[in-house]
Parts: sequence; C-alpha cells; structure tokens
Amino acid sequence: MSAALLLSWSLFIAQGMLSAACLCATWRVTRGPRAQDRVVGLDTLYVVAMLLLLTLGIRAGTDLYFEAALVIGLLGFVSTAALAKFLMRGEVIE
Repeated sequence: MSAALLLSWSLFIAQGMLSAACLCATWRVTRGPRAQDRVVGLDTLYVVAMLLLLTLGIRAGTDLYFEAALVIGLLGFVSTAALAKFLMRGEVIE
C-alpha cells in the first residue's frame, strides 16, 4: 500500500468521523436541556468544524482552508468566552 493511498483513506475516514461528531454536536445544541449544555455543544461544533476544514485543506492542498480554520478558531473562542460571561452575569459589556 502506497503512502498516498494510505493518506487518502485516512483523510476519508477522519472526515467521516468528524462529520458524525458534527451531527452529535448539532444535536446537543438543539436539544440541550440547559443553556450550559448548548454552549458546550456550540464550542464542540466550532472545534469539529475547524478540524474538518483542516482535513479538507490537507486533501485539497490549498492554503484557503487553513486560513478559514484559523478564523473559525479565533471567532469560536471569543464567542464561547462571551456566552460564558453572559450566562454568569447576564450581560456581556459592563
């Protein structure tokens, strides 16, 4: 088995598992019993989406996917911090 074929199959399997994880995180966001569960689901969703974009970037060989994953990572972190502050205090800007 060649290295290129092994990489191709590994990326295919990883993308399938990440897609399943994306569906599970979406389920948690929509059906979470509490707001904290929804925030954790949203946090998981942006991390999984970022990893999915990285695997697409490896497969396609372009830098555009890596830059989009970086933007998703930065915006996801800021939104998670803002949502956590909102749930603790009831306001984001003091």
